[in-house]
Amino acid sequence: MNDKLKNHSLRLALILAAFSALGPFTVDMYLASLPQIMDFFASNASMIQASLTASLLGLGLGQMVMGPLSDRYGRRTPLLISMILYIVSSFGCALVPNIEFFIVLRFVQGGAASAGLVISRAIARDRYNGVELTKFISLLTMISNVAPLISPNAGSAVTSFSSWVGVFVFLGLLGILLTGITTWGLEESLPVQYRVQGNFKELMRNYSRLFHDRTFMGYALVNGILFAGVFAFVAGTPFIYQNIFGVSPGIFSILFAMNGLAIMIGAQIVKRVAGQLTERTIFRFGLSLSFTSTFAILITVLSQGSLLAVFVSTFLFAVSIGIIGPVSITLAMESHGQMAGSASAVIGTFQFVLGAVTSPLVGIAGEYSAIPFGIVIFTTSLLAIVFYIVLIRKVETVGAVNNTKKNT
Repeated sequence: MNDKLKNHSLRLALILAAFSALGPFTVDMYLASLPQIMDFFASNASMIQASLTASLLGLGLGQMVMGPLSDRYGRRTPLLISMILYIVSSFGCALVPNIEFFIVLRFVQGGAASAGLVISRAIARDRYNGVELTKFISLLTMISNVAPLISPNAGSAVTSFSSWVGVFVFLGLLGILLTGITTWGLEESLPVQYRVQGNFKELMRNYSRLFHDRTFMGYALVNGILFAGVFAFVAGTPFIYQNIFGVSPGIFSILFAMNGLAIMIGAQIVKRVAGQLTERTIFRFGLSLSFTSTFAILITVLSQGSLLAVFVSTFLFAVSIGIIGPVSITLAMESHGQMAGSASAVIGTFQFVLGAVTSPLVGIAGEYSAIPFGIVIFTTSLLAIVFYIVLIRKVETVGAVNNTKKNT
């Protein structure tokens, strides 16, 4: 790849990473403001928690709508409409009179932000395929992974000189910036002749085709299940590090950020070795690392091991996510270029839906027990291997046997 193409890829990756970052910013920026919001609306913790759940549901379910719409109408138009909706809902959250309207607007805001997640992956598939797609997705992963690291701190910084309202004003301004980028900085990547024709009902039939594709479902489920392990990590480690091991909030922030760095390292490994090793070989290595590291986590928490052992094991698990994430997306979407939006939507929705299942489970034994966390995160890796064997390995084995018969 020459310098001009590299610069173009980096520019595109930066733009798409900005849209991918909208999800983490939408969810994480207001977390430090939850007590303020509860007091402002004279509400209770469960209603405030419902606003977080609403945004996550919007992010998950919105992708299932935005994906096929982008296959039908192109990438820019649905993205532009979604960004305008994001601006309205963000400023609306800052102005609502009661908690009920706030929850509704959080759902709308999450649904609008979902367009950035699903369409950014679809644009990557439009532009690249094969090894180049793997390398680009790896680059996108490295850049966009900065967002979950800085969004909570960004929210705290905003509330340090304003109220919680300032967070949603900031998000509204971010939506304006992304609307400008969509209008003047992002070219349409899906030509009219390659768009899915027909009505919305026909677009929905694409989901049926995807769900009946064993290989696609295998990679999408493995991706989603392992990201559910990431959600378990996010939900469990604040209590494990601070309540069980007694680390300070400052040290916890550093340890948490290190796992974001680990995902970047995994993505960089993929970018380096793609083209030298096949995507399937890289995928299997990542899957093996995931299983080994989560088994180490389980053994450590069962034996009440040290903080260092827990940190190293979770760091390696994060590296495996950085490896598996880009490769699984490439392998899942490689044969569904015309339905890239719908395929991307399924992958993204699995992540949020399965993450919503695992997150509450890590705390079922209380905030001073790490055993549920160890069991849940190991189970995600175990299930990922099971789905790989049942849905992917068997298909690849049958295909190899059939090719051998044809050649003899």
